[in-house]
Amino acid sequence: MAGRTAALSDQERVRREKLEALRALGVEPYGGRFERTHTAARFHEQFGGMSAEALEARPIAVRMAGRMMQKRRQGKAGFAHLQDMTGRFQIYLRQDVLGETAYEVYKLADIGDIFGVEGTVFRTKTGELTVLVRQFVLLAKSLRPLPEKFHGLKDVELRYRKRYLDLIMNPDVLKTFLLRSKIVRALRSILDAEGFVEVETPTLQPIPGGAAARPFVTYHNALDMEMYLRIAIELHLKRLIVGGIEKVYEIGRVYRNEGVSTKHNPEFTMLELYQAYADFTDIMALTESLIARVAEEAVGTTRIVYQGQPIDLTPPYRRAHMVDLIREATGVDFFRPMSVDEARALARAHGVEVAPHMTVGHIINEFFEQKVEASLIQPTFVYGHPVEISPLAKKNAADPRFADRFELYIAGREHANAFSELNDPMDQRERFLAQLKERELGNEEAHRMDEDFLEALEVGMPPTGGLGIGVDRLVMLLADQPSIRDVLLFPHMRHAPKEG
Repeated sequence: MAGRTAALSDQERVRREKLEALRALGVEPYGGRFERTHTAARFHEQFGGMSAEALEARPIAVRMAGRMMQKRRQGKAGFAHLQDMTGRFQIYLRQDVLGETAYEVYKLADIGDIFGVEGTVFRTKTGELTVLVRQFVLLAKSLRPLPEKFHGLKDVELRYRKRYLDLIMNPDVLKTFLLRSKIVRALRSILDAEGFVEVETPTLQPIPGGAAARPFVTYHNALDMEMYLRIAIELHLKRLIVGGIEKVYEIGRVYRNEGVSTKHNPEFTMLELYQAYADFTDIMALTESLIARVAEEAVGTTRIVYQGQPIDLTPPYRRAHMVDLIREATGVDFFRPMSVDEARALARAHGVEVAPHMTVGHIINEFFEQKVEASLIQPTFVYGHPVEISPLAKKNAADPRFADRFELYIAGREHANAFSELNDPMDQRERFLAQLKERELGNEEAHRMDEDFLEALEVGMPPTGGLGIGVDRLVMLLADQPSIRDVLLFPHMRHAPKEG
């Protein structure tokens, strides 16, 4: 503690001196419960239409609270702006109304302190709605100054590391996270109304599965076994389909031990849902309806602007085969049969990077990701993924090289992934074995063998359509935010450099 005191800035030292001065006055700097009658928004909504004369004729008492963001004192009177979650409001304090002790509290007040006020509503000479304070209660003394000379906090790294400051200083940031809450509520309410059952499944798993990703590894001491943070929700929800829960969903955290970018965070939120007796075409219709309805509920329209680009989320969405899109972009036709060597030669000719374990199917996907994906701005369902990259999806009956699977792309990013779920346990075992061979060739993200899941499939799983939606990316889209970090309250960051 002595070291911390030595490192105090001048402002922090002054604030601590004021703290002691307040205590010397008999004022508790960290007060208790304060009952409010109005938030800032309710205050402006209720009284904003009333004239100065009307407010003077019928004085109305209010109790409000918030963080002091501005202070202007002149002698024995002064103004301040307090801020709560819904906005700001002005207060006016006079020594002859408050009394000497309470006015001294105001004189000792710093930007960032939290106060409760009781008083009557009036308008100033300039017409601003204001509270004439009769009771002024310190609820929390701020010992650290808020960022100065900012119309908000501008240092991006600092904003992410100290989100509490970001929320205080930047009202638009708070709006983004309130919108996020609204989006998640809308997803839940729509799915609940459609008869889906929300469940919770394990985050710690003995075998990671349901996606191609590198997991986080941990150790369970009591069970004496290695465990993994889940990389997807899929396989447990499919077990519930086997168990007879025919429409099921979960909104939860998943974890992938991968890089950090504007599109990726190691910990993120997924919506996964599964519907028995459906296929990927049913899920396609559900997906476009779900996204359009969420947009309507959250932002009031399906016609949005994302980073300056108009986007229309009104169904129906464009549908396109992956191979057709590659042919349009590069002239390469992957519908015709070809060897791995020929596919590799085409990749070299077109500057497409490939890894040693990759088959023709993997190379098709690389062509798509490197040559097509970024161009898909308007909502587009891309279907016809190669079977090699779709180990949990049914093969297409007409062309078994491809899976009955789609991904939804908007603004050049994947927003959803869905397929007709593979329910043949023998085929699933073969797919897992093929994935094990990929692991041997260096694909660390290949799926592992999961005997327990195979046993569940052997009991019998009805034909099922499944869907995964990245909630964070959906929030980015509807909130018009360029980076996933802007829609995560506490994104993962490298260690901050040590001061000094």
